[in-house]
Amino acid sequence: MKTKILIPALSILLFAGCQDFLDIRPEGTVPSAGMDYSKSENVFLPVSAAYAKMRTANTHAFPYIGAFEITSDNADKGSSPEDNPTMKQLDDLNYDSGNGLINELWVGYFDVVSGANHAIDQMPLFEEALLNADAKKYTRQCAGEAKFIRAYAYFNLTRLFGRVPLIETTLTAEELASKQQESTANLYNFIEKDLQEAIAVLPESYTKEWAGRVNKYSAMALKAKVHLYQNEWDSVASLTDKIMASNRYDLLPDFRSVFSIDGENSKESLFEIQSSTLGKSTGETTFLEYGYVQGPRGNSPGNMQGWGFCTPSNNLINFFATRGETVRATTTLLYRGTKTPEGDSIKAACTNPVYNGKVYTPSQSNLWNYNGYGFDHNVRILRYSDVLLMFAEAKAHGATTGNTSGFNATTAVNKVRERARLLPLGSPTLQDIWNERRAELAMEEDRFFDLVRTGQATTALSGKGFNPAKHNLFPIPAQQMQLNTNLTQNPNYN
Repeated sequence: MKTKILIPALSILLFAGCQDFLDIRPEGTVPSAGMDYSKSENVFLPVSAAYAKMRTANTHAFPYIGAFEITSDNADKGSSPEDNPTMKQLDDLNYDSGNGLINELWVGYFDVVSGANHAIDQMPLFEEALLNADAKKYTRQCAGEAKFIRAYAYFNLTRLFGRVPLIETTLTAEELASKQQESTANLYNFIEKDLQEAIAVLPESYTKEWAGRVNKYSAMALKAKVHLYQNEWDSVASLTDKIMASNRYDLLPDFRSVFSIDGENSKESLFEIQSSTLGKSTGETTFLEYGYVQGPRGNSPGNMQGWGFCTPSNNLINFFATRGETVRATTTLLYRGTKTPEGDSIKAACTNPVYNGKVYTPSQSNLWNYNGYGFDHNVRILRYSDVLLMFAEAKAHGATTGNTSGFNATTAVNKVRERARLLPLGSPTLQDIWNERRAELAMEEDRFFDLVRTGQATTALSGKGFNPAKHNLFPIPAQQMQLNTNLTQNPNYN
C-alpha cells in the first residue's frame, strides 16, 4: 500500500464540513487551545489538516467534475437522464446563481483557504517556541506548503468566479460578512506572491515516506499555470524551463500507468490530491470520492461500480479518432462490454456506453466495505506533460526566456507525442499545442478553462449556447450573496 501524507487522528473529522462561507473553523485540526508549540512533531499537524480540506466532496469530487469538465466539449453529464438536474444545468450551460453545485465549490475552496490561513497563522507560534534552528526553519517550510494550498484554492476561485473576497487570516463572522470582492488582477497578484514565497522556502524533494507533499517545483508549476492564464509568456517559459532543467521529472514510459494506483506520486507528478483507504475496509474516511462518482454505473460486482457521471463525449471520441490516437484513447475511454487488462469486466448492461478510464481502479484495490470504487485514486492536478505543453505554448507565443533546459516548443510537444506513439510535428502551431493539451489532459478537469482562456469556447461550445459575456465566469452563488450583501453578481446572471 502506498504511503500517503494522511494523519488518521486528524482525519476523523474530515467530512464534517462547513455549511456556509461564514463557518470557518478548520476541519480535522487540533484547536489552538492546548497545542504544545514547543514540540516539533506538532508543526505539521495544521498543514496536514489544510491538505485534508482539499480531500472533501465540495472541492474535488462531484461539483469539481461538473464545473471543470462536464461544462466542456470533452464530457457529458452521464448517469441516467433524470439523475441530478443540477448537474444537467452545468452540462447545458443553463445554470444560475441558485445552482447548488456552484455554491459547494465556493464553500469548499474557501474552507481550504480557511485551513491554510489557520496553518500559516500557527507557524510563527511554533517558530517562537522551538529552540532548534532546523526546527525553526521547518516551520517556515510548512508555512510555504500552506501558502501553496491557499494559492491553489484562490486560483480555482478566481478561475470560477473572477472576483472573490481576499481573506489572508482568520476572521470573525462579522468581518467576513463585510468583505468585498477583489479584482481579478489583485487576486492573481496575491496568488503569485504566495507561490513566490513558497518557492523560496520549500525543499526540492521529500523522502519516500512524505510522498505527496508539495515541493519547490510544485509551486513553480502552479505559478507557471497562473501566469499562463494571464498570457505572461516569459514567466511561463522561465518557470517551466527551470522544472525541465532540474531533471527531477520525466514522463512515465507507459501512459496508462500514469493513472494507476502504483503510478501515483511518480516522477511525472508535481501535485496530486491524495486519497487512500489506508489499506483498510473500514475506519477513518481518508479517501476522496472523485473516482467513485465517475465509476461505471450499473456494473457488477459492487466494488466495480460508481455513479457514472462525467462520461467522455462523442466529440472527444471523434477527436481522438481523427488524430489516430490509440494509446491515450485506450486509457481515457473505458467502454462497456469490454474487459480491462487487469481482468475486470465492464458489463454490457452498464447504463452508459463509455466511462472515464483515467479513474479506473482494479477490483483488487477496491476493498472498502461498501463499493469503494476508486477510493484509492489520487486526483492528478499537475503533471510533467502539462509543464512541457505550457512551455511549448509560451515559446509559440514568442517567449524569449527559458533557454537552459535544451527544449524548444517543437521538442517539448514531440516528447509528449512520442509517448502517445504519434509522429513528430515539424513546427507546431498554437492550435497544434492546444489540441495536444486536449488529447493529453482529457477528463482531467482542464478543458473548460483552457477553452475560455484561449478564446476557443465560443466555437467549441456553440452547441451549448456559450456566451463569453456570461459563461467566461460562473455566477456568485445566491446563498453567499445573502450571507454577504457586499458581494456583487457577475454579468448576465440573475
